[in-house]
Amino acid sequence: MNKSKIKNARRQTVLALAFPFMIIAMLLLWICPLWLRKQLEIVSGKLYFKLGKKARITAIENLTLAFGTTHSDAQIEQLARSVFRNTAGAVLDFFARVYINKPKSYFKMVKVVGEENLRTAYERGKGVICLIPHISSWELSAVTPPMLGYKTIAASKPIKGYFIQKAMVYFRARRGMINIDRTGSYRNLVAGLNAGNCLILMIDQDTKVKGCFVDFFGKKAYTPLGAARLAADTGAAVVPMAMTRTDTGAYRFDILPEIQAIKTDDPTNDLVANTQLQTAIIENIIRQNPTQWVWMHRRWKTQFNDK
Repeated sequence: MNKSKIKNARRQTVLALAFPFMIIAMLLLWICPLWLRKQLEIVSGKLYFKLGKKARITAIENLTLAFGTTHSDAQIEQLARSVFRNTAGAVLDFFARVYINKPKSYFKMVKVVGEENLRTAYERGKGVICLIPHISSWELSAVTPPMLGYKTIAASKPIKGYFIQKAMVYFRARRGMINIDRTGSYRNLVAGLNAGNCLILMIDQDTKVKGCFVDFFGKKAYTPLGAARLAADTGAAVVPMAMTRTDTGAYRFDILPEIQAIKTDDPTNDLVANTQLQTAIIENIIRQNPTQWVWMHRRWKTQFNDK
């Protein structure tokens, strides 16, 4: 057995042993009052920032790249601290409310703005690509369309840890999400869109899937082509939407107008142009709430010489 397999086996064992404690913590969060959860958020955010050295360095480097010309080093660090606190808070909120699966209760904590943009696109029957960034609680973002009553599918990357992955798929399913196996997923996603479903898609991270370099916060970032390709192959609408967390502990889910696709006689260039258009809208969403995006992700990891 090679080192990577040994490392993975150890990780899976640790996560399996930690799973019962996660369930206990989740049950405690269900009965935890909001004021106490706020205190846990502050403490957790500080610990994450202090102990997560690699994540902290990456976040500060990324924030400097994005805002270094307008923010001092002290302001960048303060932004980073807020990012870690908001991330911790979103995780705590998610598990504290994961049992809520009735629309009446769900939409007491999530205010939806702009649903008419999704409804108009959905009613055309060609499918809707719900373009969602990793901002605030993207887990809540992903389940909001099905909670609104729209048939919704997703092919998400498996979470590390067998039991944790099973639990997350279960939590999503309770809120109406249909999870698709990533094996042969493109064909399945096309079929899902052709059936008129909503498809949850996130293109704001550097991944190993087919992509291209587009501008993101003033620097070229390797970005998945999936949304542009699926829209071109199916005629599905691309509707951006994002969840943001408010100071009261509630959430606001904004559904923006459909992105009008660029169509020329050069389909290959169109894929890149549409990916750039989608990325610019995602960047604008992040700029409005910069402390709620996952700056600890290595967004600019892939460089031109890697491809």
